[in-house]
Amino acid sequence: MNELAPELVRKRDRLLDLLRGFGSCAVAFSGGLDSTVLAKAAQLALGDRAVAVTGVSESLASGELDECRELARLIGIRHEIMRTEELSNPDYQKNRADRCYHCKTELFTKLESIAERLNVAVVADGSNRDDHGEHRPGLQAARDRRVRSPLAECGLTKAEIRALAAHWDLPTWDKPASPCLSSRIAYGEEVTAERLAMIDRSERFLRQHGFQPLRVRYHKGDMARIEVAADSIARFLEPEFRAQVVRELKAAGFKYVSLDLEGFRSGSLNAVLSPDSLTILGQ
Repeated sequence: MNELAPELVRKRDRLLDLLRGFGSCAVAFSGGLDSTVLAKAAQLALGDRAVAVTGVSESLASGELDECRELARLIGIRHEIMRTEELSNPDYQKNRADRCYHCKTELFTKLESIAERLNVAVVADGSNRDDHGEHRPGLQAARDRRVRSPLAECGLTKAEIRALAAHWDLPTWDKPASPCLSSRIAYGEEVTAERLAMIDRSERFLRQHGFQPLRVRYHKGDMARIEVAADSIARFLEPEFRAQVVRELKAAGFKYVSLDLEGFRSGSLNAVLSPDSLTILGQ
């Protein structure tokens, strides 16, 4: 295990004490860095009184559920899987800047039902101190549903959570952010199962060719805008590979295939939003 700085040791111990005080806990478990660290801490603090719960819908990218299962097995925490139905909500489908609020409300509502069935006292999410310094609609959904955020409550930053993950030998310690597939759809364009499947198939194809970080953004008129690391853009100059990319993405359902010459930027779809409506970050 990597050695922790004294301040991080204090925060880790505070986190474990906080979780023990819950008595029992259900963790909203996406398999990302934050929720994996929280699940590990919950397992250490509560043992079989902790459960990790993963929501599954069309917006979950291929392979993510399998990763969640493997991570839960590695951590040793009980793992529940539930179906979420955010796509049936017209406010979610409209894909405005508050989309994440409706998604998280669906997730936490379903999670509360599972917690009640399992006689679990507290529902918790993996948001951290850095997240709480921003205006995020998902955080408002957590507050509305009285979901606890132990990492944030203990003052843990993203960098500290990565250090803690490495200390606990969690494979997600260097995992890049992987928001839901809906975050790839331009604001105002309806979120549909078909569009999510187009994005998922296209990103799966490009990941198989070694692109990471990566986003395939959906824009009006079934146009794909591919974002890859700037030093990977040159690969698309190879005529054979470029033709292969076009064929695959058109087979997925896109009518137009474009490459963003600025390269990958987290949250690039937010560029069209005014400062007052810039509420979804980190996508």
